[in-house]
Amino acid sequence: MNLVRTLLLPAKFRFVDRYFGPKPFRLLDIGAGNHSATKTKHWFPACEYHGVDQDRHYHNDEQDFARMTAFYELDLTSLDFAAIPDNYFDFIMLAHVLEHLPNGDDVLAALLPKLRPGGVVYVEFPGLHSTTLPRMKGTLNFFDDDTHARIFSRAEFYNLLLRQQMRVLGGGTVRRWQALALMPIKIPHNLLRYGRVLPSVFWDLFGFAEYVVAQRK
Repeated sequence: MNLVRTLLLPAKFRFVDRYFGPKPFRLLDIGAGNHSATKTKHWFPACEYHGVDQDRHYHNDEQDFARMTAFYELDLTSLDFAAIPDNYFDFIMLAHVLEHLPNGDDVLAALLPKLRPGGVVYVEFPGLHSTTLPRMKGTLNFFDDDTHARIFSRAEFYNLLLRQQMRVLGGGTVRRWQALALMPIKIPHNLLRYGRVLPSVFWDLFGFAEYVVAQRK
């Protein structure tokens, strides 16, 4: 069962699983559309889920809201996060959000006080290398997505986190052996279900995304 979980666990959850696993924890999920609450509670049923998104109806339904402790309908670029409690969350998830915002660095800095001491923030984003990848319908190259507003770097986020007195725990290119091992299964599955292979199948192979993870002191 642990091997199956390891194989199927979405990449963005690997650090959540490492630090909390089945234990109760408080999660602030920035970018809570696409049924994120239901997916998160599937893997971490003991988590207290709080979601943030600009549009509460972005691929969410009543089943998703029933799994949330709170939902904050906010424009992240406004930097007005007063509705979200300070010093409260064990984990803040920012997976493929900041590259869509012209002031994503300011957004990250403004969200860090929401972490309790010892809490962890995870940021995942397409790196500079993604600008050199082949173009595909969907997103394999950074410029495939017209809503991308800014290219960030690990160094930029490292420096921001250090300025905010955070303890950097790690960073790098998102390449999970689990995702690579499942490619022979995902490719025919995608062809049967969608009639094409989704670009995300190739993300780990080509090193599309980068990540940083840090802890509040």
